[in-house]
Amino acid sequence: MQWTNLSEKTVYENGWFKVNRADVALPDGRHLDHFLIRLRPVAVATAVNEANEVLMLWRHRFITDTWGWEFAAGVVEDGESVETAAAREMEEETGWRPGPLQHLLTVEPSNGLTDARHHLYFADDATYIGEPTDGFESSRREWIPLKLAPDMIARGEVPAANMAAGLLMLHHLRLG
Repeated sequence: MQWTNLSEKTVYENGWFKVNRADVALPDGRHLDHFLIRLRPVAVATAVNEANEVLMLWRHRFITDTWGWEFAAGVVEDGESVETAAAREMEEETGWRPGPLQHLLTVEPSNGLTDARHHLYFADDATYIGEPTDGFESSRREWIPLKLAPDMIARGEVPAANMAAGLLMLHHLRLG
């Protein structure tokens, strides 16, 4: 069954997102108002070193009031490629400059509410360049043994779905 978006009106907008109300036609002919959030693409990056440790950030998310491990991430700026944004975010948030990035996967974490696509990348090496310029984004940055990933996710230590998917994919690629 396919729902059809007949029209949308923006009800709120800022530099980060738009909240729209869509007139949606259901397959049985009924219509409903459906609210949705339009977002810029999100670029995500990490690195895996020779010891199969993955670079992660321990951070608090005030919206859900949860702590968890994540990769560096942020929105893609106007005129910026997704890969460039991923490298920039990793450097700003961790203080590590990634080597050549490889696309890991693209996910849509909440596609019933938002059109956000999260593009995850990883590098096989990284160079420490100093303290992160966006150090306020996390309490600490650590190299975590990749072999611990499934158990960390099972214990709820990686609560964000996009990060859990990326971590499991890295685990599969490097250790599977």
